[in-house]
Amino acid sequence: MPIHFDDRTARFEGACTVEEAIPLAEWLCAAEKPRLDLGGCTSLHTALLQVLLAAGKPIAVPPQGAFLRDWVMPALGDAHPA
Repeated sequence: MPIHFDDRTARFEGACTVEEAIPLAEWLCAAEKPRLDLGGCTSLHTALLQVLLAAGKPIAVPPQGAFLRDWVMPALGDAHPA
């Protein structure tokens, strides 16, 4: 799985695909004070972007790749430690 979930943190790694959208949405609803770590994410399916936008949770660790960092993070409100 490209997204690894624990009690408080979802770690995105590699190419994160559409199959992760429902598990991410369910985890965001269930997790108390969720922490999102996109540091290892190399690509993000638009379904996941929509889930993140709808959730409105801060991104604790921004992605390193230029496209995600420069184009996607501004839409998510930049990185703010959770």
